[in-house]
Amino acid sequence: MDLNVKLIKSVLNIFEEMVSNGASLVYLGEFSHDITKMFTRMAESDMDKNEEERRVKKKVYHVMVETLQNMNKHSDEISNSGQVGNGLFVIGKIHDEYYVITANKVEKDKTAVLEQTLEEVNAASKDELKKMYLKQIKEGKLSNKGGAGLGLIDIARKTDTPLTYRFIPIDDDYNLFILKVDIIGAKVDRAND
Repeated sequence: MDLNVKLIKSVLNIFEEMVSNGASLVYLGEFSHDITKMFTRMAESDMDKNEEERRVKKKVYHVMVETLQNMNKHSDEISNSGQVGNGLFVIGKIHDEYYVITANKVEKDKTAVLEQTLEEVNAASKDELKKMYLKQIKEGKLSNKGGAGLGLIDIARKTDTPLTYRFIPIDDDYNLFILKVDIIGAKVDRAND
């Protein structure tokens, strides 16, 4: 089969997969401050066009900013410019539920601590998350890249949904860290109020 035909079929498969999963924005590359601003503007514009409720827009915006900042600061794969992290970012919506997915390289020796933090965040109640957040602000130890796990705690506090994640081995030194955050939309949210 001709290489161009294979490439076209691959692109068509990717397109169909994105459409069936409600993906509206997919990006692979470096995550600079300018790219973060561009993505948030695009997502806000899309939500405005769809007349999304203000509180849902705020949650989606907050999750986007936190996850994109984490990609920028904490990816263990640095771009060619040497200043910002590389990774994958996806935002989409299925029915009344938005989702944000990020994927980036993490050194294997950092995986256990990250996984422990994620498990603690997922196991915590709303009140426990608030206490964890305040404790991290007061006592949290900053990593050499900044942050003290506040982003993950804050995302869980704002979304009221568990953080879904996986670590997939890439090689002897790195894992691919995949994080999925669900943001429940307006109609579903009202039923839970």
